[in-house]
Amino acid sequence: MTLTPSTPAAELRIWPLTGIPEVSAGDDLVALVAAAADGTLRDGDILVVTSKIVSKAEGRQLPASEREQALARETVRVVAEDATGAVRIVESRLGIVAAAAGIDASNTPDGIILLLPEDPDASARTLAAGLRSCTGARIGVIVSDTLGRAWRDGQTDAAIGAAGVHVFEELRGQVDAGGRPLAVTRPCVADELASAADLAKRKASGCPVAVVRGRDDLVGGLDLPGARSIPRPVERDLFSRGAREAFEEGRAQGLAEAASHLR
Repeated sequence: MTLTPSTPAAELRIWPLTGIPEVSAGDDLVALVAAAADGTLRDGDILVVTSKIVSKAEGRQLPASEREQALARETVRVVAEDATGAVRIVESRLGIVAAAAGIDASNTPDGIILLLPEDPDASARTLAAGLRSCTGARIGVIVSDTLGRAWRDGQTDAAIGAAGVHVFEELRGQVDAGGRPLAVTRPCVADELASAADLAKRKASGCPVAVVRGRDDLVGGLDLPGARSIPRPVERDLFSRGAREAFEEGRAQGLAEAASHLR
């Protein structure tokens, strides 16, 4: 399901939700976020929640010594790696293409690594349902993580989980300001909101949640497709391999075909 916007542009407000303490395994995120919000949430608000606090609450941490084993378990396929093998871009079991399957040691105690949440969409649904129940506000939730981008340096935040939020706006079939038809325009608004919210949260501020207000048109039922619908499937991905991996694969196929002709 996708959303077709029907309202004009409006003011967008984004601010960090302060007062959330350090999160540990087993903590009730719904209660912590609701307490920090202190009755300020309204219908149509969207909470962007850093995946790290979700992982911490779910106990998704391991000793750093187990990083390689964890990476192997989380990896579906290697997309690309550097010549040393130190940097590996992989597709994880969640369908996300990222360095080291999103396994990270930042903002964690020394010697500890964090895995991504077991099911970020399910985590987002639990948060959204709990917050709707305890606050009475029809809110949406996006779980965000920091990802790199092909062909561009640096990183931005993106949605890896979502609930109660349309992750796409469907503009195909509409016309632009000059009356020309839009053929391929389909903004991933969940990623845009995740990235915008990170400007308010900031990486080293210790503030893991931001509130986005002004896009209530994006908020819907908890049965909307989550962020798992965002990654492009391999059969539609023109860049499913790194350049070196694609070359080696083509070379191996060429050698195999040459060998078959010599038999």
